[in-house]
Amino acid sequence: MVEKVLQLKCGCNQYSWGRQGSGSAAARLCSKTPGTDFKIEEDKPYAELWMGTYPELPSRVLSTGEDLQDVLDRHSDELIGQNVIKKFGHTMLPFLPKVLSIAKALPLQLHPNKELASKLHEEDPSNFTDPNHKPEIALALTPFEAFVGFKPLAQIEPIFELESLKQFVPSDSSPFTDATLKKIVHTILSADGSTIADVQSALKSTPANSFKETDSYIPAMVARLQNQYDETDPGTLVALLTMNYMRLSAGEALYIPADGIHAYLSGDIIECMARSNNVLNTGFCPASDRNNVDTFISVLTFKPHNAQEALLGSTPFEKAKNGKARIYKPPLSEFNMLSITLGENETEEVQALGGPGILVVTDGKGEFEADGKTHDLEEGFVYFIGQGVETKFSSKEKLKTFLAFVE
Repeated sequence: MVEKVLQLKCGCNQYSWGRQGSGSAAARLCSKTPGTDFKIEEDKPYAELWMGTYPELPSRVLSTGEDLQDVLDRHSDELIGQNVIKKFGHTMLPFLPKVLSIAKALPLQLHPNKELASKLHEEDPSNFTDPNHKPEIALALTPFEAFVGFKPLAQIEPIFELESLKQFVPSDSSPFTDATLKKIVHTILSADGSTIADVQSALKSTPANSFKETDSYIPAMVARLQNQYDETDPGTLVALLTMNYMRLSAGEALYIPADGIHAYLSGDIIECMARSNNVLNTGFCPASDRNNVDTFISVLTFKPHNAQEALLGSTPFEKAKNGKARIYKPPLSEFNMLSITLGENETEEVQALGGPGILVVTDGKGEFEADGKTHDLEEGFVYFIGQGVETKFSSKEKLKTFLAFVE
């Protein structure tokens, strides 16, 4: 008989933008897995806990050490289910969930759509490791800051009336359109370092009341970003002048479409994306790590185009009996995200789902019954749950879990 619930051992990577030592939620959660050989070093930054089957950092079955994908390939009918296999044409999980711990801005980036991803993968498979797109969600575990999508044009246009910024505006800028904005972003990203540094200096000394109230954070934020990245980095200007600066509370979420410009700034989040690791970077990183500006601009979209469009709300989950589960449903087919929150000694029952899922506990202690067995739930525990499995969650203290799944 195939076991449909498998506890996983996951990996945590290190990038310079990650939070230091045990201050990183990604590292803390990774270290909680029973029997793990992962040890936190307090002088190192820890960025991302990966959960799933992407080959760069695959999860393993805790009891056997097997790569989870090998198990799924061997028992695909029972664990993935034919409906999902036919939908995507393979036996791999079509999504990749992570926990991110962010101390400073991630690279200013977008993820190429399927057409460009396929082309880049064929031309440069070492840097673009798959042919898939990568729309994603970011769900805040703690207060979370991000630059996401573009501000409305009516908010951007007056910013570029400042004397130091007029040089970036094309002569044919009336009316001010998305095409105008695209030219401005291209010009900023293509500018030489001394120009970027001069403009950053001018912005930093510009009184906050020179901006509308919605943009009055810009001068102080220049100084903050210069403490993280070089004053010649164009990402600072693109993010501050053209993009939505957003502050989210725990439980709030963002949706980032393929080709949507974004840069996460600080906080701990659950991130989940379509199965891909493709990215184009143009700022908040060394010049040698920046991708071609023309390529970046050619696929850039204008969604979202205000802060409200970037938000992804949640609704009560119709397959949960006691109203303790909420679902985040991004406009894509690869996954949904379920959040289950229990107070002390509470329960929730979830009907069988039509596909596989990855469950992570971010807070508290309890257990869940599934497939005829009871499994412990503690902070940092991660489980694969196969298709068609009913689950009953019980808390011993306040319990917070997230389940990424596909149907």
